[in-house]
Amino acid sequence: MINSSVTPAKKHHSLSRRIVAQFCIFTLVLSSLYGLLSFSLIYDLEDNFIYNTMDNEAKYLTEGYQQQGQWPKPRSNNMQLHFSKDTLPDAVTSKLVTEPKRAEFFGKKGLHYHLYALPDFQEVYLLAEVSDMLLVRPMSGSLLRLLLAASFVLMIIACLIAWLLGRNTAKPLQQLADLVDGVAPEHIPDNFAEQFPRNEIGILATTLEETMARIKQALAREKNFTRDVSHELRTPVAIIKNTVEVYQSRHNLDKSADQQANDALAVDTLMKRIGDASVQMEQTVVTLLSLAREEQTSVDKSAVNLIALIEQAVIDHSYLLNNKAVEVVVDDNTNTRLYLQQGMLKVLLDNLISNAFQYTYTGEVRISYLDNRLIIADTGSGIEADIADKVTELAVKGSQSTGYGFGLSIVKRLCEHQGWQLKVSSTSTSPSHGSSNAINKGTEISVLFSS
Repeated sequence: MINSSVTPAKKHHSLSRRIVAQFCIFTLVLSSLYGLLSFSLIYDLEDNFIYNTMDNEAKYLTEGYQQQGQWPKPRSNNMQLHFSKDTLPDAVTSKLVTEPKRAEFFGKKGLHYHLYALPDFQEVYLLAEVSDMLLVRPMSGSLLRLLLAASFVLMIIACLIAWLLGRNTAKPLQQLADLVDGVAPEHIPDNFAEQFPRNEIGILATTLEETMARIKQALAREKNFTRDVSHELRTPVAIIKNTVEVYQSRHNLDKSADQQANDALAVDTLMKRIGDASVQMEQTVVTLLSLAREEQTSVDKSAVNLIALIEQAVIDHSYLLNNKAVEVVVDDNTNTRLYLQQGMLKVLLDNLISNAFQYTYTGEVRISYLDNRLIIADTGSGIEADIADKVTELAVKGSQSTGYGFGLSIVKRLCEHQGWQLKVSSTSTSPSHGSSNAINKGTEISVLFSS
C-alpha cells in the first residue's frame, strides 16, 4: 500500500487585519483597565471625603470634651456618639463580631454607616449614617454603563486608526510581496528597493534586491557556462574526431611492409593528438567552471610559459589560414613566464588568435608581450563601425562572422574574473561582403595582466 500525503497550502493571513485585530484587542483591554481604575478611584475619593469629614468631627468632639469635661453634641445631624458597642445598630454590631476593624457597614433600606473609633478613648465611637452623602454608589450602574460606552467608542476609534495605520504599514509590504511573488529572478527589475521607505521594510527590500541580484548572476553564470562549453570544446572535439577518422582510414587500408613498420609511430602520433586534445578539454572545463563560480579563485595558479601556449594555439588554429597569404609573427619578447591559471590563458589565446586568423586575409598577425601586456594585432577586416562599441557583448558579431559571437564575450568575462584589463581597438570601416581585400588597418587587442 502506497502512503501519499499532500502538504496543505498555508493559509494567507492579512498583515493589516492582524494589526487591526491586535490593536483593537489592546485598546479594549487598556480601556477596560482604565475604566476599572477610574471607578475604583472615584470610590476611594468618596470614602476619603467621608473619612476626612468624620476625622474633623472627631477632633471637634475630643477638643470639646477636653475643654468642658463632657462630650458636646455632634454638629452634623447624621452623626452620633456611642459609648458602647451595644448601643450601635444591629447591622453594625453583627459585623463587628467577625470583623472588629471594619469601618463601613450596609444596613437595611439603603442605610449606609461609617464607624470611627475615637483615639485615646475606649468604647467611644462616632457613627455616621452617610447615605445622603453618597454620590457615586447610587449612580454606580449608570457610571459603569458610561464607562462601557466610552470604552466601546474608544475601541471603535482605535480600530479605525489601526485600520488606517495597518493599511499604510502593510501597503509597501504588499507591494514588495507582489513584486517577488511568482516572478522569475531574471524578470525582477533592478534597483527596486529605491521605491520603498527607508525603514525596516526598506532594509528587507534591499536585502531581497541583493539576494535577487546574486541569484540572477548565478543563473547568468550557469547559462554562460553551458554556452561557453559548447563554444570552447568544438576545437578539441574536432581534433579528436579527425584523428580517429585518420586512424580508422589508415587501419582499414591494405598495408605494405613499410606501412606496417611505421604503424607504431603513426599510432603514437595520433594518440598524442588525442591526448593533447583531451588535456585541452579538461583545462577548458576547469577554466569555464572557474568563470561560473561566484568568487575569484587562485587555485591552480602556476608559472606558465607564454610562448609555448601561443605556439600551441597557433598550431591548433592554423587551418584557419589555409590558402591565405598571412604571416604569423611571434615576437621573442613572448618568451617569458607568467604566474596565472594556465587554463584561463589557454582559453584567452585560443579565442583571440582564432579570431585574428579567421578575419585576416592578407598581411600578418603579430603576437607580442611588453610591460606585462599581451598584444595581438592583425591586418584583417577589422571591426565594423556599427558594433565597435559593443563587440565584447554577448552574441554581437560582424556581418562576415560565421560564428555565434561568443568568443570576445568569453574573453571579456574571463578578464573581469581575473582582474585583467582588456582593450580592443580597430581603425576599420565596414568592408563589403565577401571581400578579401584589406581596406583598413586591422584590429589590435591587448590584455594587461594583473601584477
